[in-house]
Amino acid sequence: MNHTILQAQAEGGMSFFILIGGMFLIMYFFMIRPQVKKQKEAKSFREELSKGDKVVTIGGIHGKIVDMNERTVLLQVDGAKIRMEKTALNPAGEASEEDIKANA
Repeated sequence: MNHTILQAQAEGGMSFFILIGGMFLIMYFFMIRPQVKKQKEAKSFREELSKGDKVVTIGGIHGKIVDMNERTVLLQVDGAKIRMEKTALNPAGEASEEDIKANA
């Protein structure tokens, strides 16, 4: 009789670890992996920027890149120029010519 109780406890312990492992896999595939993918896309977006590109900032400012260096970009915005961090550019935002009144 003691043998069956010990066997039931051992199976219960193993299923607990399988449950915890399954929860970790679900968390990885639904939370961690998409975030890492999004970060890689944003990094490649910033690396591919060049002069003349039309961009939108995270704050919603539409502009055209007129100068850039390692960390910042200089945007032409309706006749004015604004220096911004590259991280402040929205990878999902695309500016059109109608959004930007280029006076250059």
